[in-house]
Amino acid sequence: MKYETLTLKKAFTKALISFISITPMLIAVMGLVGLMQIYITPDILSTFFGYGSLVDTLVGTLAGAISMGQGMISYVVAEGLMEQGVSHYALSAFILAWITLGFVQLPAEASVFGLKFTFYRNVLTLISTIIIAYATVLTVGAVS
Repeated sequence: MKYETLTLKKAFTKALISFISITPMLIAVMGLVGLMQIYITPDILSTFFGYGSLVDTLVGTLAGAISMGQGMISYVVAEGLMEQGVSHYALSAFILAWITLGFVQLPAEASVFGLKFTFYRNVLTLISTIIIAYATVLTVGAVS
């Protein structure tokens, strides 16, 4: 029993030290995300769309990755974009990239998980976002 308590204390101490060491970077990332959400509005985003399904998907992916945020907010932003006539390809890609990608947080992610892991995770997520956006629109089109 004493060994388990000692191990738990050691693990908690290591976790606390790790958290304290990355706190400044987390604060910086949250600040940048907040600024992006304030200054990149649906009106600004909508000017980049309307050039075909492939371009809309790529632009939606890039816009979502740059302006990353929480899932609940992405649906509100996507609704604003949809009201302005943005295609479903762009909306699907935007929501996926908004939640899963995040170019703003790349330095923080690389410092915590390593550059190699961060690179592979983001490349695979980028490719998956494009594929899933197309699959989503095709599925919704087939169902309706």
